[in-house]
Amino acid sequence: MFQTELSPDGRCMTLIDDRSGERARFHAVWLRDNAWDEATRSPGNGQRLITLRDIPSDIAVTRVAVAGDGLEVTFTGEAAPIAFDPDWLMSHRYDRAEASLGRGWVAPEVSCWDGGLNAALPTVRFDEVVADEAKLGDWLGALVKYGFAHMSGGPVEDGSLMRVVNLFGYVRETNYGRQFEVRTEINPTNLAYTGLGLQAHTDNPYRDPVPTIQVLYCLESSAEGGDSAVVDGFAAARRLREENELWFDVLADHCARFEYAGGSGTRLVARRPMIELAPDGELIGVRFNNRSAAALTDIPFEVMPTYYDAYRRFGEIIDDPAMEVSFRLDPGECFVVDNTRVLHARKAYGGTGHRWLQGCYADRDSLLSRYRVLSEGAG
Repeated sequence: MFQTELSPDGRCMTLIDDRSGERARFHAVWLRDNAWDEATRSPGNGQRLITLRDIPSDIAVTRVAVAGDGLEVTFTGEAAPIAFDPDWLMSHRYDRAEASLGRGWVAPEVSCWDGGLNAALPTVRFDEVVADEAKLGDWLGALVKYGFAHMSGGPVEDGSLMRVVNLFGYVRETNYGRQFEVRTEINPTNLAYTGLGLQAHTDNPYRDPVPTIQVLYCLESSAEGGDSAVVDGFAAARRLREENELWFDVLADHCARFEYAGGSGTRLVARRPMIELAPDGELIGVRFNNRSAAALTDIPFEVMPTYYDAYRRFGEIIDDPAMEVSFRLDPGECFVVDNTRVLHARKAYGGTGHRWLQGCYADRDSLLSRYRVLSEGAG
């Protein structure tokens, strides 16, 4: 099923899959570093028990033997061979000829969207995900895919949002506490409780890192208007790149600044680009919040006019109604957003009545962990 070839110096092993004809080369140092024998990895959690310093820089493979469905690889300076799963090696190969994906590509599990998703809102009932882990896995999968998901049929009780967070992770406490109130009254005596609309934005862009998951849970909604809306920041960034690659690059290559100075001695500052890319060009984050933007001081003088042109156009794309998915939250309903990607907004209020939401933050890593565990169990 598999064959192997060794380079003359043993510093490279080639694995050949007879079923597909695929070939993949592996350096000896990579193989030894990624061995799964009990002396190298903890049987309980898979963490390494050795450091790279324990592996000679000139390590080589002296012998490879096919043993059943596996490989036995012997390294210089070691008497006993180490077993490798060839299917695992092929699934983790790094020797592949791939065309450059360019700047702004997204991970395979991500699906960018616009207002067309209004017709297929990713949603589930609270009682379904509580009773059925498969339903919970599907809902979390939608959240990973689209960056947000809706839930209905939850309890209408103070603190119910914690029951949603408990489905996948843990609350991230901030200076706002474990949870915060979004309680607005029409014609208030205090302008802090205004019914004005809010532009689609990243929450807390002045934190580093930003809260990666946000939950907003409705307890009362008798006011006219106030619908919620979400915009895919990745789709907006990719649309900007299609329109003007220079504008995309200038927002990705230069840092904006975000600030918040609240009560209780709080002063938060973050310096990050509005469009964040990994070194290989993967689009990994969008940070957009005009209300919390500080003075731009990290853009060269000659570039500043272009930066403002790009910033303006990015905001116009985000504000385009064709980019948004909107919905009304009724009591017992909530939505969860990946705050590193999806921007959320609130429509303006009118008439009489009340609107009471509770919000909190959580971490994306715990959500992804829960999703992977459920996915592996289903498989």
